Amino acid sequence: MEKKQKVLIVEDEKNIVDILRFNLRKEGYDTLEAFDGVTGLRLALEESPDLILLDLMLPEMNGFEVCKLLRDKGKNTPVLIITARVEEKDKILGLDLGADDYITKPFSVRELMARVKAHIRRVALIRQSAGNQEDRLDFGRLVIHKESAQATKDGERLELTQREFELLTYLASHAGRVFSRQELMERVWNYEGYVGDVRGVDVAVRRLREKLEDDPAQPKYIITRRGAGYYFQKDL
Repeated sequence: MEKKQKVLIVEDEKNIVDILRFNLRKEGYDTLEAFDGVTGLRLALEESPDLILLDLMLPEMNGFEVCKLLRDKGKNTPVLIITARVEEKDKILGLDLGADDYITKPFSVRELMARVKAHIRRVALIRQSAGNQEDRLDFGRLVIHKESAQATKDGERLELTQREFELLTYLASHAGRVFSRQELMERVWNYEGYVGDVRGVDVAVRRLREKLEDDPAQPKYIITRRGAGYYFQKDL
């Protein structure tokens, strides 16, 4: 019997937890629940869920801290922030700290379930395809190892999140081709027919450049084509 995928819900409002648990189990997922940030972080580290639904306003430890500590400890579990905060800076901060996506309360259950499926499917596809492709992409100083999900520059490992590695690998695998933000949402974020907010792409590119480029203000690897999108420099 195939093992069910597991979603960790970290949310202090019981009625929201009940709604999420009901709909996730209806879709065939197992669930874990935490009503404060400390418990949520512990379960995330001990239980290795396939995805985390994370509220920001939590007792004991807020969602920003949970996400940061999770990434600091090397956990690349997809994190989908659920927040009542509508301020732009809060959404961007969550992405900056390593969250994969966010959705604002009140949310459509249908949309949320679609995003959950997209993130879990994305990770599964990456694992499945890793052994079916050439493992190594070599760009001189930069080497990308697909199967081990690692990238090195000048022999030193780059500390990339799963999303940053996926973005780098996708662009590098199609070096020279320009992709719009919407296309990257569809192909890297796995949001089919995506027409919503694409700022997550810009945040991911900025964070990736900070780790990858000698001078992030003058990038040599990931280039912006004004009005069109991003591409990986083919001739380095």
